[in-house]
Amino acid sequence: MFAYSQALLQKLKHNYLKKLSALLFIITFYCNTKTVHGQNFIHVFVPLCDNKHQGIVPVPSKIGNGQDLKNNLYWGCGYGVKMFFKNKSNQWKFLKSVLNPNINVLERCIFKHNLTNTYLIADAYDGQFIKNCTENFLEALCGKNKDSLALDNKLIYFGGNAQLLCYTGHNGLMDYNCTSTYKSVDAKKRNCIILACYSKSYFSSHIQSIGAMPLVWSTHLMSPEAYTLEASINAWLAKKTNIEIREEAAKAYSKYQKSCSLNSAKKLLVTGF
Repeated sequence: MFAYSQALLQKLKHNYLKKLSALLFIITFYCNTKTVHGQNFIHVFVPLCDNKHQGIVPVPSKIGNGQDLKNNLYWGCGYGVKMFFKNKSNQWKFLKSVLNPNINVLERCIFKHNLTNTYLIADAYDGQFIKNCTENFLEALCGKNKDSLALDNKLIYFGGNAQLLCYTGHNGLMDYNCTSTYKSVDAKKRNCIILACYSKSYFSSHIQSIGAMPLVWSTHLMSPEAYTLEASINAWLAKKTNIEIREEAAKAYSKYQKSCSLNSAKKLLVTGF
């Protein structure tokens, strides 16, 4: 009888420890994921405008130097990503800038949305490495290059960890023949915004292969400046529909591009396939 009781106690102890272990795993998992619960992470890829190394219609040399952060059309100018989000947007707060954080990336800026728990990482790529920028953007959409950085005791996620991936600048796929095949490496379906000339035509096969959702991209020549990007992102954060996000993007584009009517902007900027 005593031996039976000991065996029973051992069995009960084993079951108890097994259930306790499972419970601790759940608690640990919850605590680890709670830090990002309710947060959004956005990663923006910006190949700096470069007269010398990109197949573009040349712009004035001062704003077309792909190694000059301060004066570059897509970064340091008033409607460049860094300066627009930092100085002209009332919905985003500039937190930090890091020079040369990664290979071919000249500067990384971190912003936080004023109304939501959202962080935006913007990377300025040396203009001569636009191919690398384009590839990194597509790889992140696949869920690759998952990365994070620490800021004020918080982890900011980007690369394949971001929910929204954006590309704004010259269309890199116009400059080289992309033979790579891109496929998602996880079950996550990410959103993307691609502001570049003819981006729907050039990126469509890759985005479909990845299984990502294009919120806004273009059907023709365009000026990929930051006001369109900001309007699109803000609409996404406001949980607007894809059609409404595209509408906000078109409104912003028409507002700043005086020669482009709203109807024309709606034909230029589209959503989905």
